[in-house]
Amino acid sequence: MKNFSGKTVVITGAGSGIGRGLAKLLADKGAALALVDLSEENLQVTAGMLSNNALSVRCYPLDVSNKEAVYGLADQVYQDFGRIDVVINNAGVALSETVEDMSYEDFEWVMDINFWGVVYGTKAFLPYLKRSSEAYIVNISSIFGLISLPTQSAYNASKFAVKGFTEALRLELKGTTVNPICVHPGGIKTNIAKSARFYKSMDGTLDRDEALNLFDKFTWTTPEKAAETIINGIVKNNKRVLIGPDARVVDWFQRLLPDAYDRILGVFLNKSL
Repeated sequence: MKNFSGKTVVITGAGSGIGRGLAKLLADKGAALALVDLSEENLQVTAGMLSNNALSVRCYPLDVSNKEAVYGLADQVYQDFGRIDVVINNAGVALSETVEDMSYEDFEWVMDINFWGVVYGTKAFLPYLKRSSEAYIVNISSIFGLISLPTQSAYNASKFAVKGFTEALRLELKGTTVNPICVHPGGIKTNIAKSARFYKSMDGTLDRDEALNLFDKFTWTTPEKAAETIINGIVKNNKRVLIGPDARVVDWFQRLLPDAYDRILGVFLNKSL
């Protein structure tokens, strides 16, 4: 997809972070935007930041973990815009807790949004995407969909699941007009850590503020740069997109040292702490 002008793009989690960055960039490119987020207030803030180049902008306050709501959203967006060309399943949340102490309610909260939100967003929109001559499903995983770290088991599980789901989907849709892409961002300067459910740090010694400071120290990529990288991935029809130098390093470690990356990252983490 070399030209986004006149194309309809659905973005979940559009009220902040990468979703907002995508909305701003795609508006500049003349796309019609269906912006989705749990917070109507944040959606309105995003909409107010967009350039007049956007063909059309509509906001849809929605919980992506609600299957019926997502299916209703797909029908409504198609009715409102008459076409759907790109769906970016970006909404996500985080949790920091050990497997032993994690509640099922917290685990389900992460999976419902990070994984099932992607599944619902894919299946609900797929029939409409197939009507486009060239369409994309962009599912946001993470570098934590490539490697695992302590207290991130629920987040890891959700992001590994997105990776496997998207790769299988790509094989199933081969030969169709729909192109699935899996995105693995590294540390991005968003609010996901601040809005996370935090119980324990990775080493068990940091409080919430200290853990946030550590997160900020190792997040080098802006949401705008992340959005640009994702859009370039769509333009190039990449199967997989890595965002940030940390994502590329982690991918390299995981590929070359699958049985040792945990020890290397453990040393790095301990030195950082």
